[in-house]
Amino acid sequence: MAKAYWISSYRSVSNPEALAAYAKLAGPALTAAGGTFLARGMPAATKENGLEQRTVLIEFPSVEAAVAAYNSAGYKEALAALGTNSVDRDIRIVEGA
Repeated sequence: MAKAYWISSYRSVSNPEALAAYAKLAGPALTAAGGTFLARGMPAATKENGLEQRTVLIEFPSVEAAVAAYNSAGYKEALAALGTNSVDRDIRIVEGA
């Protein structure tokens, strides 16, 4: 079974306090669901139309595990703490090669 990667790209953050509250809950929830944080933060370099935006990369044992993590009660609690309109982001789950 191939590993999977959860990639979050933050276009903008309008409520840093809500993002901090989300992060306190999301990190432990995603780790408990089998996720391993591989990278998070602003890019060291951007190339070929790359955007200067916060990016988070999390490895999971499988696509199913990543989707289950997103749908978990712990992550739903984190999303509630984030609220609406606090961030504009894109989350993708990609199967490893």
